[in-house]
Amino acid sequence: MAKKVTKIGVLTSGGDSPGMNAAIRAVVRTGLYYGMEVFGIMRGYAGIIENDIVPMHSRSVANIIQRGGTVLKTARCKEFMQPEGRKKAYDNLKALGIDGLVVIGGDGSFRGADIFSREFDIPCIGLPGTIDKDIAGTDFTIGFDTAVNTAVEAIDKIRDTADAHDRLFIIEVMGRDAGYIALHSGIATGAEHILIPERKTDIEELIVSLQEKERRKKLVNMVVVAEGEEFGGANEVAKVVKERLPSADTRVCILGHIQRGGAPTCLDRLIASRMGFAAVECLIQGKHNVMVGIVNNKLQYTLLEKAVKSKQRIGEDWIKMVKILAS
Repeated sequence: MAKKVTKIGVLTSGGDSPGMNAAIRAVVRTGLYYGMEVFGIMRGYAGIIENDIVPMHSRSVANIIQRGGTVLKTARCKEFMQPEGRKKAYDNLKALGIDGLVVIGGDGSFRGADIFSREFDIPCIGLPGTIDKDIAGTDFTIGFDTAVNTAVEAIDKIRDTADAHDRLFIIEVMGRDAGYIALHSGIATGAEHILIPERKTDIEELIVSLQEKERRKKLVNMVVVAEGEEFGGANEVAKVVKERLPSADTRVCILGHIQRGGAPTCLDRLIASRMGFAAVECLIQGKHNVMVGIVNNKLQYTLLEKAVKSKQRIGEDWIKMVKILAS
């Protein structure tokens, strides 16, 4: 028989993503509705170790659903990776009577939650908060839709100036280990080429294609590159392009952290709210060590261990479509 959870903590960990505040709001208000005490943990796992934990009330999360970032702050915590750090964190939670955790973050955050829960028998529920959309068990992660829309808006504006000057733009978007932002934003903006970490970059193929477009007098070209693309990102790709195509007016634009900020889209607010609500119900039902995901518009629960180990994969049908539509 699962222990009844009466006091829960909620934290955001790892990289921030738009929609995290909507998830925090949903967790707090759902927990309060069910008669629980809810605590906000500042700066992720570091906040547990440093006992930076505050009671949360309904008014604590008023007027935050539309805000980017996270009101609980976030950080990466090396100390939590050590058994001594996790024991200190457990002692702080125990002193407050916190007997359940909701962790909003990515695979590193889930890995920490899974180990912590197994060591100290505290049920942990994960909510996938990452702009990269690289976690298995959910169609979307909190923040991905906003990040992609931010990238699309920026690339559309870049295309306007590229068209005015007949320029080749190489645009770098976020995605150290996953190319979803590059793939989705590149398709949505009609990019001629999309370079992602999941596929080996054939720089020769890229050059030949751009040379062919140059012969056809197609002088406006957009190449969208994920920052983790194996050739080295936009600047490295641009070096080769400038050497091989000296006549092309080539420019580099790195979008950077603008993709992390800004008001979350309607979709991110909705899935964050839905996941936050479901996380509290998971704790009430005695579920341990699961991530709340949404697949085919239905809630799905995946073991944290599996969510960490099984990355989302980009199918060949996406790659085929990119080549055909950009031809």
